[in-house]
Amino acid sequence: MELLTIGFTKKSAEEFFTMLRAAGVRQVVDVRLNNVSQLAGFTKKNDLAFFLREVLDAGYVHELRLAPAAEQLEAYRSGAVSWEEYEVAYSALLRERKVEKSVPRSLFEVRSVLLCSEEKPEHCHRRLAAEYLAKKWRDVTITHL
Repeated sequence: MELLTIGFTKKSAEEFFTMLRAAGVRQVVDVRLNNVSQLAGFTKKNDLAFFLREVLDAGYVHELRLAPAAEQLEAYRSGAVSWEEYEVAYSALLRERKVEKSVPRSLFEVRSVLLCSEEKPEHCHRRLAAEYLAKKWRDVTITHL
């Protein structure tokens, strides 16, 4: 299984949907804690679901089990913890939630992409979630769009 990831920051709607189309995405799995963010209007929950359906004939799922805890995210964003500390805390949260069992593998039977806001995966929890699932499920490759 190939697990894709994408961030929408610094992308226009045209760039974003063109990337998804080129990658053959059939479903977006939104791993943001807050999916009504004003960062990019086209990625607000209801708007994104509509555009995915209309532009790509693709589905939308908001998967909070892969989202960070609010206090973890706030601590990182405020600078109270470093990326390295956030990474450790978020990885522990995934283990605690046992996401490899609680998030059904069947969710990814269609070509899916993990969505978050960060432009690049290096400092984004979508990369950590993808790596965690790849390690637990074993036969997963990761591609960052």
